[in-house]
Amino acid sequence: MTAKSRAQDFLTIASQFKLGHLITESFHPLTTQLSQIAKNDLNSALRILQQVDCLAIGEMENKSAHLWQMTVDIQNTIESGNKVFMCGCGATGRLSLVLETLHRQLYGQTNQVFSFMAGGDFALIKSVESFEDKVEFGERQLLELGFGEGDLLISATEGGETPFVIGATNLAANISRRSPYFLYCNPDELLLPIHRSREVLENERINKVNLTVGPMAISGSTRMQASTVLMLAIGICLLYKHTDKSNFESFYSNFLSRLTSFDYTSFQKLTAYEAKLYQEKILLNYISDPRLAISILTDTTERSPTFSLRAFENRLDQNSENSLSYLFVSGSQSSSIGWEKLLWRKPRALDWEELDGRISLEKIHGFDISLQGLKNRSDQIATENFFVEQHNGEVHFRCRDEKVQFNFGNDQLFTHLMVKMLLNAHSTLIMGLLDRYQGNVMTWVRSSNNKLIDRSARYVMQLLKEKGKYASYEQVVEYIFEESEKINENDPIVLKVLNRF
Repeated sequence: MTAKSRAQDFLTIASQFKLGHLITESFHPLTTQLSQIAKNDLNSALRILQQVDCLAIGEMENKSAHLWQMTVDIQNTIESGNKVFMCGCGATGRLSLVLETLHRQLYGQTNQVFSFMAGGDFALIKSVESFEDKVEFGERQLLELGFGEGDLLISATEGGETPFVIGATNLAANISRRSPYFLYCNPDELLLPIHRSREVLENERINKVNLTVGPMAISGSTRMQASTVLMLAIGICLLYKHTDKSNFESFYSNFLSRLTSFDYTSFQKLTAYEAKLYQEKILLNYISDPRLAISILTDTTERSPTFSLRAFENRLDQNSENSLSYLFVSGSQSSSIGWEKLLWRKPRALDWEELDGRISLEKIHGFDISLQGLKNRSDQIATENFFVEQHNGEVHFRCRDEKVQFNFGNDQLFTHLMVKMLLNAHSTLIMGLLDRYQGNVMTWVRSSNNKLIDRSARYVMQLLKEKGKYASYEQVVEYIFEESEKINENDPIVLKVLNRF
């Protein structure tokens, strides 16, 4: 098929993926000049990102009533010997896997809590193209994990319109006597015109939890505030045993307050130093304590689709180029051990015949996150090590002579949320220093699925508008498909198309 015909095929269904009206896709008023501020005053940029996080957390204050009922349902499911499943795509898929890992750290191998994301555990590292667009793939993964009539599904989708998550949720509502939960971050009135969202929102067998907290710090970058509040909401309900509603509300209020009490500007020197290393063509090895590794992996891998960076190299691929950063797990001598230390279980792969082994267990182990993988990478290219360690409630971040430490205490959900928010701010500002976005517009977004094709088109049109120019949506989409045929993995599709005008 030609680029023009593929563009036409997309345009026939584009109305299903035009999401510019959603709050999670809008432009945050506090960050319109973020990339410029990062270059001129990094401390101010860190304070702005902390302010956006605090505003989002503040919006969570009035959500406790919805979350208390979810807590009760989760506890009842587990106490009855049934299973709790969590699912998502991209950032929400990764947060689901983080929460399963934390549950295993706290309660051991109970085999009562399972998570899955579009594309299986392979997608922790690298998104599997078009998976999130398939309703039937969400259904299939849920069934293959053994979801049954007494089990409970907790679904998370930042936008509230992801087909994969919607497919799994609707199926769970039909299979189980326990009504599934559907958590999302946009107002109902904006989602109801979208047919697939309406199917969920009007289904009385599904519990809806609306966690609208405003725009993202970088337009559409739901790896930031949206995934933070979703991880917070599900984690609060899953990881603690609350005796009554009053106890839960007191704990919840205190938890939110503590999340806003640490100073992001402590990271200023580390952020500047890591950006400087990349500018000097030196790559980073993040070496993490196994108790924190899943959240470090999440931030480092999510940099790839957000800013069109190369994903982690896989040793099974021929001539794969190196990623700017990579995660390695302390104390692991082989890839299989590294993955078990990361997830606190063996990885789960999708071995579907039609996938031809592309995301098999062997391919997962090809991402060598062990100390042997660290040695191999360091022997081949110029690298610097960034250590993340946990000692007696303290988390230490260290890269050569630059270091910072925080006393987060011994609550692992709290610690992982703080690590997530700090690293999200850190990596976002590094990308600003490297010109990977303009203001708060993701100019390097990768158009790897229908939702991201629409997002790329909207960003081109937004940047044209700022220059006093206009182009039709149809013309921009056609150019996106044309440029996609000749673009390299690390090229900015938005800027490539913008240059054609």
